[in-house]
Amino acid sequence: MWCDRHFVSQARSIVSTFDATLPVQTIAAGKFRRYYHLSFWQHITWPSLVFQNIGDAFLVAAGFVQSLVKLILWRPDVVFTKGGYVCLPVGMAARLLRIPLVIHDSDAHPGLTNRVLSRWADAIGTGAPLEYYAYPKDRSAYVGIPIKDQFRPFTTSEQIAAKEEWGIAATRPLVVVTGGGLGAQRLNDVIIASLEEIQKLAAVVLVAGAGQYDSLRILFPEDTADFQLYPFINNMDRLLGAADVVVARAGATTILELAALEKPTILVPNGKLTGGHQLKNAAVYADAKAAIILDENDLEHDKDLIVRSVAELIDDPKSAREMAKRFATFARPNAAKDMAAMILAARRK
Repeated sequence: MWCDRHFVSQARSIVSTFDATLPVQTIAAGKFRRYYHLSFWQHITWPSLVFQNIGDAFLVAAGFVQSLVKLILWRPDVVFTKGGYVCLPVGMAARLLRIPLVIHDSDAHPGLTNRVLSRWADAIGTGAPLEYYAYPKDRSAYVGIPIKDQFRPFTTSEQIAAKEEWGIAATRPLVVVTGGGLGAQRLNDVIIASLEEIQKLAAVVLVAGAGQYDSLRILFPEDTADFQLYPFINNMDRLLGAADVVVARAGATTILELAALEKPTILVPNGKLTGGHQLKNAAVYADAKAAIILDENDLEHDKDLIVRSVAELIDDPKSAREMAKRFATFARPNAAKDMAAMILAARRK
């Protein structure tokens, strides 16, 4: 596995949870910074941004040389990349050495790395239906996103048991709010501003992320039966399985975990991320009427919007279940096996 040096310790920690003997190699990697909320002119006139991009171009070149050396020494049968910027020099080296290349794209909006590497890839797996990509259809397959087996529909009794783990009464609706591993300050702020009204409808568990947790804990020093606050959750499948409604960002993996759980979901995409990829992720499920999609700018101007959306799902459980059923059609429980099969099929004969 390759990874940017800045994240190598995190990568090693993640990999070691699966197999502590699996080696993690590092290369230099650079990122071409583009932000959806900035204009083209702002991108080329913001000095710090321009200098960062120029500096990172040299890192990409260095990473390419490092990747060439490693691949020449190892001569792998196939190279698999997942689309992050660290994958670009590796994929380019694989192309130069004529090593079969397989890529996977989780987001409905292909990133720059995957757009470049897709020209040479022998096979391409996608996280969303193929209609949302411009990839060659003869080399592409909709496989979904590999997720843990624990993310699956909960029975009524399993949901009640999961609620009990969090001290929530079986008859009390539960809303879980999560902004991902690092949290989402704008989403957190909206929830806190509307908390009193939401609590009239349901208990709330807010996974705030490490960055904002301490400041919010000062405001809410103790957890109660109606509101609980956490920086992160290790057994997220259990918490989400207990939920009656989930409010989340529109990261590709989070979305597919919620689809696998078959949860009535409100997605609040972060429109400021590179390429607006969360907006495009959310659009897939908006098109299918599989989730409620809210613009966080609208949420900031209309504090009751999140309350009305939660109420819509809690007050009309039949419609909420129907929406969740549509959401569940996007779950791909065999995603990991299907992706592995594509990788094995691409090996050099």
